[in-house]
Amino acid sequence: MTHLPRGTTIRRDAGLYGYERALRRAGLAPIAGVDEAGRGACAGPLVAAAAILPEGRMGIVPGLADSKLLTPAARERCYAHVVKRALAWSVVVVPSTDCDRLGMHVANVEALRRALARLDLRPSYVLTDGFPVDGLEVPGLAMWKGDRVAACISAASVIAKVTRDRIMVQLHEQWPDYDFATHKGYITEEHTAALLEHGPCPEHRMRFVNVRRAAGIPDDVPLSLEHQLELDMEGLR
Repeated sequence: MTHLPRGTTIRRDAGLYGYERALRRAGLAPIAGVDEAGRGACAGPLVAAAAILPEGRMGIVPGLADSKLLTPAARERCYAHVVKRALAWSVVVVPSTDCDRLGMHVANVEALRRALARLDLRPSYVLTDGFPVDGLEVPGLAMWKGDRVAACISAASVIAKVTRDRIMVQLHEQWPDYDFATHKGYITEEHTAALLEHGPCPEHRMRFVNVRRAAGIPDDVPLSLEHQLELDMEGLR
């Protein structure tokens, strides 16, 4: 389902909590939001999260917004509020090897499904960011830039982003040559330079062209053979 229930309307000035208020008036509660972090990164895991915020003042999270619009310190503060206030929340970490094996879109959708399945409270409606997620067994709405217009998606985005950033800081300790603590595995000039100098590490995603080139794997090598080559390359495992 990719539309609101019949008779449900949202005012343009309804704010970040308008969708949940409208859905509750339609009898569709609890409402879960799901989002992911790390889909566009060429290193590190994909992290998906789900969150259900309570109704009323307790569900108004101070400073809540799309995690990408917040400073690291503000995200940490929001994260603390969300996990304390949420009726239920969950997080799923997909290793880079599984991202390679499944492909990013399949890994992403599966992670969002798993995050919803892990919620202690079963939602009656699901809001997703960007694209619909099939097989949820409950109705839902895919929202363009949902992490900027729906509080429960924003809450999920904060959980996913903070969780992934913490993981990347830990990976920096293991692989300091790549400076994961700074760019969090996304493609930057500094990250590209480190890849060219040191080659990829086990946390890099071999489906990304820049990683494959840094590993010396031609662009036209099939992924199955590419994985075999990866296993044979000294220092990657």
